[in-house]
Amino acid sequence: MVVPEQLADLPYADLLTEHDGALEPGGEYDVVHFGDLTFEAAEIGNAQFVECPFESVTFSGGSYRRARFADVWFSSVRVVGVGMAETSWRDAVLLSSALSGVEAFGASLRRVTFSRCKLDSVNLRAATLDDVTFEDCLLTDLDLGDATLAHVRFPGSTLRGIRLGHAKLDDVDFRGATELGFREGYDALRGAIVDYAQLIEIAPGLAASMGIAVSDAPF
Repeated sequence: MVVPEQLADLPYADLLTEHDGALEPGGEYDVVHFGDLTFEAAEIGNAQFVECPFESVTFSGGSYRRARFADVWFSSVRVVGVGMAETSWRDAVLLSSALSGVEAFGASLRRVTFSRCKLDSVNLRAATLDDVTFEDCLLTDLDLGDATLAHVRFPGSTLRGIRLGHAKLDDVDFRGATELGFREGYDALRGAIVDYAQLIEIAPGLAASMGIAVSDAPF
């Protein structure tokens, strides 16, 4: 997938109209450009965003429950303390953006690329991730418990304190990640791909999850 780096790279760039005003619950936003805006405590459950780019936008607080994002493009966006439970993301690109304290449990992500992003304390419990790439990202305290992951990649990314308890993995490729740290869920790594160096890195956690004691002490 070729990731568009500039607004002008989007196929619908010439058709965009500028957004002005607040966001509405259940609102439908098609081919709308959101630039240099701040939305605080917005309550826009069930809203739809189709072919919408977001540049230098801040979302703070509020609820976007069951909102749908299709063919959207985020650049330098901040999402802080927002409720995004059961949201749907399809054919989305997020560049140089930061998500912190986001509640996105039960979300659906399909064909989504995160590039140079920071995700801190993001709750994706019971979410579905299909064909998702985290490229050169910093992922800290990411909760993927009970989630379903298929065809997920982490090239160049740092993973710290990841929770995978009871997650289901299919073709989840951790090779190329610069750091691989799990807080829980080693037993859920069936279906994952790691390189030999990563296997050594996570070996103590794997052993502990299987009840294997590792000791160099004399008998």
